[in-house]
Amino acid sequence: MEVALRVRWARWGRLPLTRRLTLLFTAVAALVVLGLGALFLVEIERHFVELDEMVLRDKQHLIEEVLHNASSADDARQRLGEALSYHHDLYALVQDGQGSVLFRSEGFTPTMRGEKPLRAGEAQAFAVLRHGDVRFHTLVFRAVPGYASTPLGVWIAADTEHHTQFLDGLRRSLALYVLAAIALCGLLSWLAARQGLAPLRDMKSRAAKVTGQRLGERMPVQAVPVEMADLAQELNRMLDRLQQDFQRLTDFSSDLAHELRTPISNLLTQTQVALASRRDAATYREILASNAEEFERLARMVSDMLLLAKTERGVDLPHKERFSAHQDALALLEFYEAVAEEKRIRLHLEGDGEVAGDRLMFRRAVSNLLSNALRHTPEGGDVTIRIAATAQATTVAVENTGADIDATTLPRLFDRFYRADASRAHPDSDGSGLGLAITRAIAEAHGGRVTATSGQGRTCFALVLPHRVARP
Repeated sequence: MEVALRVRWARWGRLPLTRRLTLLFTAVAALVVLGLGALFLVEIERHFVELDEMVLRDKQHLIEEVLHNASSADDARQRLGEALSYHHDLYALVQDGQGSVLFRSEGFTPTMRGEKPLRAGEAQAFAVLRHGDVRFHTLVFRAVPGYASTPLGVWIAADTEHHTQFLDGLRRSLALYVLAAIALCGLLSWLAARQGLAPLRDMKSRAAKVTGQRLGERMPVQAVPVEMADLAQELNRMLDRLQQDFQRLTDFSSDLAHELRTPISNLLTQTQVALASRRDAATYREILASNAEEFERLARMVSDMLLLAKTERGVDLPHKERFSAHQDALALLEFYEAVAEEKRIRLHLEGDGEVAGDRLMFRRAVSNLLSNALRHTPEGGDVTIRIAATAQATTVAVENTGADIDATTLPRLFDRFYRADASRAHPDSDGSGLGLAITRAIAEAHGGRVTATSGQGRTCFALVLPHRVARP
């Protein structure tokens, strides 16, 4: 049984949504119409019973008055015949205490199926009785005649044949109406379901148009019902993200090809020049040394790209430990001290704080910020590392003096292969434009963030790392 129900449910689930909604609405409408029809018939039938009961009680008063005024049994019989002769579909039976019939209407049988005699102490009783295919509403009571002290048993019955004929005709009419109503409801349900699902079909057609070359297609938000507006908005936001990611991937591929083309061209040119003619060992050694530098640049670029790919995929940190940010920052300052002295740049370190995460990745991030600051700080300038710790996170800010960065450029500084404008660019720099992107990826891998601000001759990059590393 359970398996059969599962199969039926699976078949129902495979039906098109329009068909399912049509069947559901039609079934609900059919149940409502059938319920109203049944209730209507029951109430009418009950009303007829009440009307017949009122008529019978009215005739009860008539018979009681006739019997009360009768002077003898024959007089009572005559009076009852005259009083009831004008009442069609009304039958009466009067019996004395010994069961002798005082009066009987023609065609009335006292032994009808469903006969409900009076119980002890009961003055009257109303019942619905059947005789063959005919149904009667009967009233049984006792009446005391004027010529005797012994009460008589009286049966009066109303033929319900006209009620039955009316109800049968009404049932046929209701059946035809119900069938027509169900068919109409089915048609209207199909139209409503189809019209209601039209926005989904429109979304489907628009989604089918989305390709790598057509990412600008969007779902109609204003033309859809309120219930689907949120879905359309979410789909549009998803398409926006896909378009941005696709554009970023396209730009990255183009930039990567451009960045790789330069060292490969240099290697190819130098190799072709070396092979063009015979040279001494010293010249070959210089060419090989130059090629080695280009290979190192390519290796660093590949390594940086692998690091970016790992961090953006949410790969867990290789090593997790707690260490002092001051000590690692101090070691980095000592490493860059020679570069700073050459440009006469003053290095400063302030504050301390504890960092939870990978020490090597932390050094890589701070080193990128520090090297970037040294690259863009003019001679005689200052580079300061400020470390501040709170209950939630530790902030490592690298600040340098120099030209301000345009506000429109700041949000793009952390994009891969992005370089600032020519006023801050250095032709002799060997940077690939991946340093700040790597720093952001490292910060996000630690559950933190990196920000950049610039103004009034000072540029600050702040690396915020929480004390508790969020798991990917």
